[in-house]
Amino acid sequence: MKLFKRILLVLLSVFALLLLLVYFSTFHPSDLESVQVKCEEGAPSLKFSEPVKVLSWNIQYFAGRNRVFWYDVPDETGPDTGPSREEIESTLKKVANVILERDPDFVLFQEVDDGAKKTYSENQSERILPLLSDKYPCQTEAFYWKAGFVPHPKIMGSVGMKLTIFSKYKILSASRHQLPTPPADPITKQLQLKRAILEASIDVKDKKPLVLLNTHLDAFSMGTDTMQRQVAFIESLLEKLDSEKSEWVLAGDFNLLPPGFSKKQLHPNGAYYYSDDEEISPLFKKWNSTASLEELNGPNREKFFTHVPNDPQIAKPDRTIDYIFYSKGLIKKEYLVLKEGEASESSDHLPLETTFSQESR
Repeated sequence: MKLFKRILLVLLSVFALLLLLVYFSTFHPSDLESVQVKCEEGAPSLKFSEPVKVLSWNIQYFAGRNRVFWYDVPDETGPDTGPSREEIESTLKKVANVILERDPDFVLFQEVDDGAKKTYSENQSERILPLLSDKYPCQTEAFYWKAGFVPHPKIMGSVGMKLTIFSKYKILSASRHQLPTPPADPITKQLQLKRAILEASIDVKDKKPLVLLNTHLDAFSMGTDTMQRQVAFIESLLEKLDSEKSEWVLAGDFNLLPPGFSKKQLHPNGAYYYSDDEEISPLFKKWNSTASLEELNGPNREKFFTHVPNDPQIAKPDRTIDYIFYSKGLIKKEYLVLKEGEASESSDHLPLETTFSQESR
């Protein structure tokens, strides 16, 4: 009996030590916290009369289009765990070329690596920014995955992933909003992604700031209510901004199909990741989307597809899961998904570009 108690005590001590090691090597953000803004001196204010061009892009940590990563197929048998240095270098240049050609006022990136073993522990914001010809004097970013070591057999090292906003105009302040997380055991909960919304307030001359919201919702929460809870959180945030009469743009990778788009239209490997619950519906019911439901489900819906799966059984744009929503005081002038040339060669997502003008309230 004494031996059993000693063994139990040792096991409990080892487990407690493991929990402590995991806790102190992982990321524990608050529900709401300020994040750093970097702005060069003399960064201009946005003029109310000027149109605003926004580009949103999940750039898949600049990995390019030549890999099938382990998580790209439902059974996690993709052969690749990361890109080569040469692939990252090539993709950085391609993405920079797209940005320079399109010349958006604001660039919202998702899946930017920083400190991740698979991308050689580099800060990818620092890698891309010098390639953009000093066009973006202001930036802000927020991590949504960060750990010193993840003991997954396909990772076995550090992770670091963030949302990033580059701006031609002065950013007054920025905040990180923590999104609801999937249910998990105590250790997995520490190691899993902590999805977020990055909010940036842009200085507008003689007007209230324009609010930019950049996000990347959960991708592997099948069988839970995670997506409903994340969408509900977004609803409450947008309702608050509306009550304050703020103009806002929300963009990112939502990992959700449009309402009315049946997952039966997808290859079974793609359909695996989605439910039939149309979790994103509340956003379409209450606010404007740069692509309407009629367009997203109509005969020309392929024009609006944003995801190019790495899965070799699909390997072509087959669904829309990235969106841009906007407040009632903004007028959409143009919207397109960039599908040609280097925009199609750089990521498993295509960049979204829209131009707005502002109404006075």
